Amino acid sequence: MDVQNHWEKVYTTKAPDQVSWYRQHLETSLALIEKSSGSRDTAIIDVCGGESTLVDDLLGRGFQNITILDVSQTAIDVTRQRLGTAAQQIRWVTGDITRAELRSSAYDIWHDRAVFHFLTTAEQRSAYVRQVARSVKSRGYVIVSTFGPEGPTKYSGLDVVRYDSESLHREFGGGFRLVDSSKELHNTPFGTTQQFLYCYCRVE
Repeated sequence: MDVQNHWEKVYTTKAPDQVSWYRQHLETSLALIEKSSGSRDTAIIDVCGGESTLVDDLLGRGFQNITILDVSQTAIDVTRQRLGTAAQQIRWVTGDITRAELRSSAYDIWHDRAVFHFLTTAEQRSAYVRQVARSVKSRGYVIVSTFGPEGPTKYSGLDVVRYDSESLHREFGGGFRLVDSSKELHNTPFGTTQQFLYCYCRVE
């Protein structure tokens, strides 16, 4: 399956608030980013941020060094239009996270909500972890949220991998220290719930 074409189709046929992962505010993500940031100049990358409103809330809190990456140009265009002139403050990257060219030691905080669980092969997951290890600064933070043990086994027509904190941290290996983890029930726009797992790590 062509991943880019799949997500382009999703974002061109559904409104931003009519997808199951939509959440008006990512409270847990925001709290962890605030906890990890030394200043409003902290360099943050939101991996596959797409149409997420996280960037709106980060800008509203005064963060000034934000990169949004997504495989879908449509998703990026929607968010840029929503932000208006504020979009000029953001660095936008279109590409597959396992292959995108990211700057070395560029970020203090790596944030990913609901991307890693789509990586169903060991090769994809290894490529992702290499990206994190290369582009996040030493002593930087990594925030990754996936489906938890009781989450869906298939999502948006794609297979996913569910994790608990031990199995997710094991994917990243000894170069990352697990600081904390938690589970969260996400209420979808359609009245259902999904279990998410948050893992909060530090690059050693």
